[in-house]
Amino acid sequence: MTEILAKSGNAAQGDATAFAYRGGLLHAEGVPLDRIAEQAGTPCFVYAGGAMQATYRALEAALAGCGLPTSICYAVKANPHVAVIRGFAALGAGADVVSEGELRRALAAGVPPQRIVFAGVGKTAEEMAFALETGIRQFNAESLEELKLLDAVAARLGRVAPVALRVNPDVDARTHAKISTGLAGNKFGIDLEQVPEALALLRGLPNLRLDGLAVHIGSQLVHAEPYEAAFARLAELARSLIDQGWELRHLDLGGGMGIPYGPAGAEGAATLSLEAYVAAVRRTVGGLGLPLVFEPGRYLVGNAGLLLARVLYVKQGRAKRFVILDAAMNDLIRPALYDAWHEIVPVRQAAAGAPAEPADVVGPICESGDSFAQDRPLPPLAPGDLIAILSTGAYGATMSSTYNSRLPAPEVMVRGGDSALIRARPDHAALIAQDRVPAWLEG
Repeated sequence: MTEILAKSGNAAQGDATAFAYRGGLLHAEGVPLDRIAEQAGTPCFVYAGGAMQATYRALEAALAGCGLPTSICYAVKANPHVAVIRGFAALGAGADVVSEGELRRALAAGVPPQRIVFAGVGKTAEEMAFALETGIRQFNAESLEELKLLDAVAARLGRVAPVALRVNPDVDARTHAKISTGLAGNKFGIDLEQVPEALALLRGLPNLRLDGLAVHIGSQLVHAEPYEAAFARLAELARSLIDQGWELRHLDLGGGMGIPYGPAGAEGAATLSLEAYVAAVRRTVGGLGLPLVFEPGRYLVGNAGLLLARVLYVKQGRAKRFVILDAAMNDLIRPALYDAWHEIVPVRQAAAGAPAEPADVVGPICESGDSFAQDRPLPPLAPGDLIAILSTGAYGATMSSTYNSRLPAPEVMVRGGDSALIRARPDHAALIAQDRVPAWLEG
């Protein structure tokens, strides 16, 4: 049950513009952000649901250009809120999950089991059993050891598990090292040289059925060339398997499509060209005639979310100006973890000609790593002013924590002129109540 924060008829439902200034005030679709701050408090994540769905429809239309049947399975790890997943499920999306928890969230959001793909290098026997009993579409198997365990679990349950071999094509995704997954040194997938051994193993595992091949080389890719290299190797392997008599039902091409983060003109501001991506798909796997599965996550939600925060202090040091927010690295860890760049803008639009002076934008946590930006040109700001940290719809709230015993930020979704609180901020008593004191310390 969501709590309705605001309702207005000022904007059309499904407006694809996520965030824009109107009358000098930043809006999430048709809802002014100062209203959300007043009602939900800060820090707070705000998602533009209409923009998410518009992005999904545009991607679906672009992928139709592949000339083959296509399925989109939303990568739940990007933003696992049930409301987000449900919005995509209503458009026909499936789900790409990497844990039992994500699988349960997808089911709770209304995703049919036959549209769910289970990936990940460390599936447990319990997770496998739950997924088999649920009747998911397929397991993306990432090792020979996983195949053996899955066969044993399926045998115990009297079922046959549908499997796609996730191969590691040893392709440089040209992305951050911590989110690259397709190099030989990464933990993901089965090395191409090991595929013959995997196939020989499969022939002796009666409770597994090979349905396809899968590949995923990383996250935040903004160039089509790495995709083309990986897909070409996948296509070569698929042809070899078909020649050997394997009946492949589809190919899973993964996700990882990047969004713009950085300042205009910088490498980080680049975004993947869908036209170039689709062309790469056609040139590589198009001639196989197999249905295709895609697993976008960040691409669908990243730019449709922001972190709303309030300025606590503006501290002028001897060498720097610090803008200290009520948001911190426990709310958004990407800058500390990846040195990620996020655009930061005032909610109230700066006056024309207002000077932009460099400042470090930081949080209140007792670590120098608790920083969102260094030497960022910003207009004059004062305590109480609202700011928005953009492009936080993916890997924002889902990677947050309660470090320093800080309360998790609430989450709000808007669509057109409506807004709803989709996750409330817990109070301190609720967090402390989760702790248990051993008997020998009682009294």
